[in-house]
Amino acid sequence: MKSTIDAAGRIVVPKALRERLGLTGGRVVDIREREGRLEIEAAPTPMALAKRRGGCVAVPSRKLPPLTDELVRETIEQTRR
Repeated sequence: MKSTIDAAGRIVVPKALRERLGLTGGRVVDIREREGRLEIEAAPTPMALAKRRGGCVAVPSRKLPPLTDELVRETIEQTRR
């Protein structure tokens, strides 16, 4: 797929790619240069450890959408490709 860099330096990521990768508006991404190429990757959600019921659990720093069966199935299918 091709895209164009506009005068402000922005690149439009085609809708098909955004949907396939689960990238939505407002999503934070990491951008880096590697071997003359740009790499764009969804940034991980910051987490903190919290003690709960005698153990530690990872707690996201922002509210996340609920984890549904459908989302789990879609994620599994994407990782198998």
